[in-house]
Amino acid sequence: MPLSSVATEANEQEIPYYESVGNECTMFEQAFQQRLPLLLKGPTGCGKTRFVSHMAAKLGKPLFTVSCHDDLTAADLTGRYLLQGGETRWVDGPLTRAVREGGICYLDEVVEARKDVTVVMHPLTDDRRLLPLERTGELLEAPDDFMLVVSYNPGYQHILKSLKPSTRQRFVAMSFDFPPPKVERDIVARESGLPLEQCSALVNLAASLRDMKGQDLEEGVSTRLLVYCATLIHAGMPILDAARATLVEPLSDDADVQEGLMEAIQATFG
Repeated sequence: MPLSSVATEANEQEIPYYESVGNECTMFEQAFQQRLPLLLKGPTGCGKTRFVSHMAAKLGKPLFTVSCHDDLTAADLTGRYLLQGGETRWVDGPLTRAVREGGICYLDEVVEARKDVTVVMHPLTDDRRLLPLERTGELLEAPDDFMLVVSYNPGYQHILKSLKPSTRQRFVAMSFDFPPPKVERDIVARESGLPLEQCSALVNLAASLRDMKGQDLEEGVSTRLLVYCATLIHAGMPILDAARATLVEPLSDDADVQEGLMEAIQATFG
């Protein structure tokens, strides 16, 4: 199955916006300098992917991003032989490219991938820092400027989809959560252009809706959805319509739950 991957060259003038809320930037830099793999844990839409993009650009390193899914195999990451122009040629996957060229390989929601992906990761996450390519007979040694970063959301994983302790303990790990209200307000305002006062109301609403997680909702409102909502409002869409499209419909298909969400929204905005 074709793999969706993105490789971007970092440019100091194009560093993605990210608002630090702790020592996460320093920790990432230290992990990179010490050649340590990094594991990011946190809810959907809390800024993990933006953080990695920001740090790759800040460090001036290419970023190879892979969105993991049920059909993702080790071959998707390492590469495969393909027929090109009447000839069979080996084509590197994103992980192999990152190891050969140097750069940061980011596996987003790694627990969604098949188990053989973990087998490929292991030699890269200890002092060997090796990538064996059985099909080509190569044994690649990762350069100093290679880094492996993986992420997942522990909030909705179950026993059949979780990282084994033996795998987790190969990584330096950081937990992410939604930003503090003031920081989240500033993020939403900067990303959407909506005035701070209206962004504050959205952030307060998000806190109320997040309290419903585990009761009526599997996941709370993400910062990403707040930005979407603010963007639509800033573009002129009525607040309740924007809120339904971004804070209700994406969170639940249950009519009763949707009604409860809309009641909370109407209580906030009238």
